[in-house]
Amino acid sequence: MTDLPTDVTERAERLTRLAREAVDDAEADAYRTERDEILAGYDYTARIRNDETGDVLVCHPVEWVDDGVIRPERVDDIDRGVEIQLSGPGDPDEWAEIDAANRAVVEAVTDAHGETHGANAELLADFMGNHYAKPISEATPDEIQEFRDEYVRRNAWPTAEQQSVLEQSIRLTVEEAGGRVPDA
Repeated sequence: MTDLPTDVTERAERLTRLAREAVDDAEADAYRTERDEILAGYDYTARIRNDETGDVLVCHPVEWVDDGVIRPERVDDIDRGVEIQLSGPGDPDEWAEIDAANRAVVEAVTDAHGETHGANAELLADFMGNHYAKPISEATPDEIQEFRDEYVRRNAWPTAEQQSVLEQSIRLTVEEAGGRVPDA
């Protein structure tokens, strides 16, 4: 009975996110195949569950499954299953930790690229922390679009200079956070 190591869980999450963001079906399939092969090495499998709070990656032992359905009588220890929120709000109980990580990204962007990009990075940090309780690195294409098209226009008062470099600031900030920059 092998539990799934944290680094494998993180890799499965990353590959799942890459598959969801891929613009090409073949690329998405390749990411999912790689994820499935990694999990199979630990006798685990994955599926995406859609619920009221968003999409959740569920990784669980293959022995729980029969004919593509989880059989409750086969679930020996529910703690062996791993659930990772892929969309929707993050965990508000971890807000302080998330905010600290996002503020570190803002500081790094400011130091590396100047005050204007830093000010835009701060807007993105506010948005991701307050609206989604998520680190900037986990921003989805839809969340970036919401930030750009709605939040900045309605809730922020960027200067003309900030507005003129917003796209570049978003890219720099997400890259600094270690996330994948969605195409505009």
